[in-house]
Amino acid sequence: MAYDCYLAICYPLHYSTIMNSTLSAQLALGSWVCSFLAISIPESLRVRLSFCGTVITRFFCSIDSFIILSCPDTYVIEMAAFIISIIVILGLCSITLVSYIYTLSTILRIPSAQGQQKAFSTCSAHLTLVIIWYSSTIFLYVRPSRQNALDMNKTVNTLNTIVTPLFNLFIDSLRNKEMKEPLWKVFSGR
Repeated sequence: MAYDCYLAICYPLHYSTIMNSTLSAQLALGSWVCSFLAISIPESLRVRLSFCGTVITRFFCSIDSFIILSCPDTYVIEMAAFIISIIVILGLCSITLVSYIYTLSTILRIPSAQGQQKAFSTCSAHLTLVIIWYSSTIFLYVRPSRQNALDMNKTVNTLNTIVTPLFNLFIDSLRNKEMKEPLWKVFSGR
């Protein structure tokens, strides 16, 4: 999405030729393959664990749940997950931030204030979601020990899996004129 926003703002006349269905499919496939490869190492270590606990106190299974329930030492799996998290999450966050730096610098070079406002409104909603998602994901996964702050993890997981997608739907619906006008009337008291 950051690349899409980057192309739309920085190369608007070339957008339709660059962002075609082939590139979209390649980006999606690349995301899926990289995600699968990134999770396969901690998963291959997790399946070797033996468990002495019986209750997972989560509404979905994450690696934290398995680490807490395991009997043997989990240092290797925690370190593997930590290193992969640093590489994947912080790497992707850096790439996303660089694309937004280029996008914002392009927006600031637009001569008219109205053009700047329109371009910024295009990517500001996505930037807000990216900040919320990356900050919660970094909190959850980029740390060496998974056994601390379990209740806080539940809250942040809820933010990450429920609130962020709902917020995304709400923001996308505000771009629709049929949704924007009735909401404006409700909130402005007209």
